[in-house]
Amino acid sequence: MLNSIITGTEITLASFFICTAVSLALGVGVGAVCMFKNRSSQSFVLCLALLPVAVQVVIMLVNGNIGTGVAVAGAFGLVRFRSASGSAREICMIFLAMAMGLATGMGYVVLAVLFFVIAAAFVLLLQAVGFGSGRANERELKITIAESLDYDGLFDDVFEQYASFVELERVKTTNMGTLYELDYKIVLKDEHTTRPFLDELRCRNGNLNIVFGKAVTREAL
Repeated sequence: MLNSIITGTEITLASFFICTAVSLALGVGVGAVCMFKNRSSQSFVLCLALLPVAVQVVIMLVNGNIGTGVAVAGAFGLVRFRSASGSAREICMIFLAMAMGLATGMGYVVLAVLFFVIAAAFVLLLQAVGFGSGRANERELKITIAESLDYDGLFDDVFEQYASFVELERVKTTNMGTLYELDYKIVLKDEHTTRPFLDELRCRNGNLNIVFGKAVTREAL
């Protein structure tokens, strides 16, 4: 059942159409998984949908021919990707789509489908339970203060009143060293107290800039 539908080095028209149809279906499936509760550009999703069939055709063209394999590797080595680096999730989806193409290109269509079902179910399950998402209501707070102020303990009583979690992540100087910018990760006890919370902070920092918003996830791969 898990054996390849391609026997030897001969690729029949029927096996080609079967592998291509499965590759296109799996590519659309990978794109759908990537879009689930996640923003992705149309060009990236189209790339995911076509990537398995593109890899499949390349593998079929090589099909044990060392000379063709070297030529294909050289051709791909000339390709320069000048787009911005994607997120860790997007890079993972690209590898997933390539794996589908490799499997279908070698004729293992059932194995490719099983792998997709398992991988997609696992990704959706982890996303549903919020695995690795941290605090859902975590916010980022940036407070600008004058250099004459001692930021240690300056806002402790305000944080104790309005926040359940506060962590000072970074301190940097700005405006030629005349100001400090404090970056906090914070979770408010009640989201409806944002206005009075910011008013209290403005009274402490001399009405200088305060930025309060959704925490930015810094991804690395």
